[in-house]
Amino acid sequence: MDTITKRIQSIDVLRGIIMAIMALDHSRDFFHVSAMTADPLDAETTTPMLFFTRWITHFCAPTFVFLSGTSIYLQSLRKTPKELAFFLLTRGLWLVLAELTIVGFGWSFDYMFRFFFLQVIWAIGWSMIILSVLVLCPYWVLAALGVAITLGHNAVDYIPITNPTAEMAANALIMTNHKVYVVGSSGVMFGYAILPWTGIMLLGFAVGRWFNTRLVTPQHRKKVLVSFGLLLCTLFVLLRFSNSYGDPSPWIPRDTATKTIIAFLNVTKYPPSLMYACMTLGPSLLVLAAIEGMQNRITNIFNVFGRVPFFYYVLHIYVIHLLTVVMFYMQGFDFQDNFRENFVTFAFRPRESFGVSLAATYLLWVLVLVLCYFPSRWYNNYKSTHKKWWLSYI
Repeated sequence: MDTITKRIQSIDVLRGIIMAIMALDHSRDFFHVSAMTADPLDAETTTPMLFFTRWITHFCAPTFVFLSGTSIYLQSLRKTPKELAFFLLTRGLWLVLAELTIVGFGWSFDYMFRFFFLQVIWAIGWSMIILSVLVLCPYWVLAALGVAITLGHNAVDYIPITNPTAEMAANALIMTNHKVYVVGSSGVMFGYAILPWTGIMLLGFAVGRWFNTRLVTPQHRKKVLVSFGLLLCTLFVLLRFSNSYGDPSPWIPRDTATKTIIAFLNVTKYPPSLMYACMTLGPSLLVLAAIEGMQNRITNIFNVFGRVPFFYYVLHIYVIHLLTVVMFYMQGFDFQDNFRENFVTFAFRPRESFGVSLAATYLLWVLVLVLCYFPSRWYNNYKSTHKKWWLSYI
């Protein structure tokens, strides 16, 4: 069985970069004055900087899920298929449970759990559960499924669904309309449909073979990453210009060049369309090639975030939300201003008359990264020096 004796730093560094950028998006959600009242991607109402702030974070979820698939492939070189299947099943179930509990509470701060907004950890968990079965199949099966799902799931855009039960199942599995379903006394919204993200994870698994040092040299890997990265970028441009298959929201030229560029780049994330996948994964592959072998103070910082992704993810949600509570009271609100809606997404985050400017949001984002760095570094050191089985789940 092939073995990998050490971690490939470029994967951890890129994961750390996109997780730092992810904190920018979540900082904007909680801190920016118009986050709850305006669409930052609307070409007619947004500003170039606000659009960029939201658009750059589009790279986070697909790159993170993709690299999760790559890491799973590398684990397959160290574990037997049955060992890997068991780990993926149990890790997936743990992530689903975490989304419904500690992650969900971090977003809402609602101890009654009256609303479940099922997001990326939910999708990753279920994708791992699916892969726990698929890893027992030959490599080419997983690679082919990843390509087929990513290329084909937009066909569902053309299928009308009228049955309420079928619509709910479709939203959970393959499409997302951000509709709130009432289950018992709680609201449920499927922010991340499972199968499209599973497809991206399978693509990452397929690319993992390029990081098998017994099969591919670093020099050849860089060439392949660049080639496929440029191919995906080109495919995105061609598909977007065609305005046909690959995204349910076509673009049209606007009255200014800036608005036209914004409309062109505003592709569908929920669920991740084919164009969205090409637009985000193409540049990510190019960055992965560019940072191969790179090591300096900056990459060392991102490497810390990338080595403890789940720990950092949970930590940054609580840090951002606790800072929001401080801002909530500083801006003159009181506890009675919370929980006035049936389904609370963010407690201590009023929809209107709350928040700071975009520039201040960036400063708060940097503060969040600083506050998350030192605990993440501590946990990374602890994890590296303590070989306990449960650490692989956190």
